[in-house]
Amino acid sequence: MDIYTETMANVYAQQGHWFKVADIYRHLLAAEPDRLDYADALADAEAKLTETGRKVPEHLVPLFREWIYLLLKTEELNKLKKLKKRL
Repeated sequence: MDIYTETMANVYAQQGHWFKVADIYRHLLAAEPDRLDYADALADAEAKLTETGRKVPEHLVPLFREWIYLLLKTEELNKLKKLKKRL
């Protein structure tokens, strides 16, 4: 049974299990896509994977780029909605 919590990701990070850390943050982001701290943590974990010689599978790179782009656009849209309500 896998435990997908930020605390568990921190435990794995302390142990140097960066692939598992990245997996947990992907799961957490799927549940809460607006959490930019999770996106940052995922990017850090993937950077550690690269440093240790383990890379994210190349076929996932375009998907991550698209996901980050959509995340930023969603944030912009939410800001515009808030602005519209104030007007």
